[in-house]
Amino acid sequence: MLKAESVTKRYETAAGPVEVLQSANLTLEQGQAAAIMGPSGSGKSTLLYLLGALDTPTSGTITLQGSNVGALGDNEAAAFRNRHIGFVFQDHALLPQCTVLENVLVPTLVAPAGPYGTRARALLERVGLSHRLDHFPAQLSGGEKQRAAIARALIREPQVLLCDEPTGNLDRNSANTVADLLLELHAAQQTILVVVTHSGELASRMPQRYELIDRRLERV
Repeated sequence: MLKAESVTKRYETAAGPVEVLQSANLTLEQGQAAAIMGPSGSGKSTLLYLLGALDTPTSGTITLQGSNVGALGDNEAAAFRNRHIGFVFQDHALLPQCTVLENVLVPTLVAPAGPYGTRARALLERVGLSHRLDHFPAQLSGGEKQRAAIARALIREPQVLLCDEPTGNLDRNSANTVADLLLELHAAQQTILVVVTHSGELASRMPQRYELIDRRLERV
């Protein structure tokens, strides 16, 4: 279970404190999927980073399978993310100097030994990139880059898959392909899936939908 309880996030600025989130609550069981919508600057990405242990709440708690994510130290949080959470970002964040296969294997570099090479190839085949293993990101289309990023996010079989505008930079056909893959792989692996998106079409495909309005998270 992924659970956010009364989560508030406040940043200190030269002009004074700025509150981005106020008392946000969210509970998702294993195998559930949710979309988070809202206007630019509403705090959607901030909430996603809090859920993924990339940031810590000012108050409130975030727990995954009973672990208090916000209480982890920097090194503990990094290890926790690597083991339990997969990320897909709008700009794919692939390493330009690495091949597609090497990019997918990056999260395993600090993992215990395992059959990751076999799993990486299987994932790349599943996302339709088995013919691109030795290509570099600059040789891929936008949709192909995002499919590689999805394979990388799933390489360690995370419990949670967090996606920040995963179709935001794609044309409609590529966006539909990426959305199909996210939902199919989420269902097959029974991850908790959270998608931050401006796309009403993508959000409509999620069983649960939330919107951030005036710093508050509301079920819609």
